[in-house]
Amino acid sequence: MPVDGAGKSSYHTQSFWFYPWGKSITHNGVDIFAKKGTAIHTATYGLVLHSGKISLGGNFVLILGPKWRLHYYAHLDEIKTSRLSFVNMKSLIGSVGATGNAAGKPPHLHYSILTPVPYVWRMDSDRQGWKKCFI
Repeated sequence: MPVDGAGKSSYHTQSFWFYPWGKSITHNGVDIFAKKGTAIHTATYGLVLHSGKISLGGNFVLILGPKWRLHYYAHLDEIKTSRLSFVNMKSLIGSVGATGNAAGKPPHLHYSILTPVPYVWRMDSDRQGWKKCFI
C-alpha cells in the first residue's frame, strides 16, 4: 500500500475499471483516500521515468518497476522525487493531494499499474475493453 496508514477501507475495491468515469470514460486504477499531505511511498522498487504535472493527473510520478510494469501515482500534493532516480519501498515520492481533475474532490492518490507490452488476450467487449491489454 503506497499511502501511509492506508488499508483496504481506504479505497473501494470495485472502483478499478469502473465505467462511466469522467473524461477518461473508464477508471483504470484505484483511488486511495487519505488526509492531504499524507506520505506516499512507492509500492515497488524501480526507476522514476517521469515526475511532473499533467492536466488530468495533476502532479504525478511514473515509475518503471519489475517485469516492465509502469506504476502511475497521480493527484499528488507535492512531488518528493525526481526523474531518473532509483527508488525502493522506503522511498518517499510525494504526498496525497487533489491536483489535476481531482481538484475540489477529497484528497486521494490515484494508483495504477500498466504494461507497455500489450496482453491482447485480456481485451474484451467492455467499453474501452482494448485498454485491458495494458493492465
